[in-house]
Amino acid sequence: MHAITIPEPGGPEALVWTEVPDPQPGEGEVLVEVAASAVNRADIMQRQGFYDPPPGASPYPGLECSGRVAALGSGVSGWAVGDEVCALLAGGGYAEKVVVPAGQLLPVPQGVDLTSAAALPEVVCTVWSNVFMVAHLRPGETLLVHGGSSGIGTMAIQLAKAVGAKVAVTAGSKEKLERCAELGADVLINYREQDFVAEVKDATGGAGADVILDNMGAKYLDRNVQALAVNGRLAIIGMQGGRKGELNIGTLLAKRAAVSATSLRARPLEEKAAIVAAVREHVWPLFTGGHVRPVVDREMPMSEAAEGHRVVEESGHIGKVLLVAP
Repeated sequence: MHAITIPEPGGPEALVWTEVPDPQPGEGEVLVEVAASAVNRADIMQRQGFYDPPPGASPYPGLECSGRVAALGSGVSGWAVGDEVCALLAGGGYAEKVVVPAGQLLPVPQGVDLTSAAALPEVVCTVWSNVFMVAHLRPGETLLVHGGSSGIGTMAIQLAKAVGAKVAVTAGSKEKLERCAELGADVLINYREQDFVAEVKDATGGAGADVILDNMGAKYLDRNVQALAVNGRLAIIGMQGGRKGELNIGTLLAKRAAVSATSLRARPLEEKAAIVAAVREHVWPLFTGGHVRPVVDREMPMSEAAEGHRVVEESGHIGKVLLVAP
């Protein structure tokens, strides 16, 4: 088969489409013939040499894919060769075939085509696990999403609205904010021109956000705490704004607030399987009614993954950039 490899860390040109050995499914694993994968920030960090795959994972980038089941390892039940699926991966999605633990497989949701399904596993599992399983967003509460036009952001808007929450988003352009509004965002904040702390408090009568989903990390830490409501929950999922920040414990205590930070890739298999099962139970039915849909900016051949990385690095996209296998 062919896969995108990274012989040496570097810029987008470090991605090389080349022939590699076919993977073989082991016990409890499924071999998937890949239809498409998607570009995530973690893939970019891996290409740059900053985010190695967990031990035992595929060395190729790609944290999600869609495709068809090609073979079953021993001990696998509930799936059959030919099933159309999408999958949460620890790596290996940028390839023609990938091996997946059976607990990380999902059927393609009703109403979603096979290629577009590649836009779902990583973002849905990230949003559901952080916003709902950890931060426990409830109907009537306010969610602030940083990077509302990203893959994570576009999914967070839709899921929060589906459960009856109010959604505020930050983005860097009028076009991106307009797309967020089309998905249901109630409060639109241009972070280049507006102070999100002031805007969120103004929109909530001074209360603040009950839950904040943050991809920036250090740069926004203090202001995020300021923007939290009493009993608010800050969920940090990225470090685009740096690793080390100063946390005002006094403000946190006064608000009886909580800060959590999670990653998905290196979690134990049983934790990933539990998240995937929760997503299948709670989120997949929303696709049937059209309440949630994948947001795809563009598709391109997997062999041109370098261009996909350039687009995402420059934030020149809304939703997901997909890489389609031959």
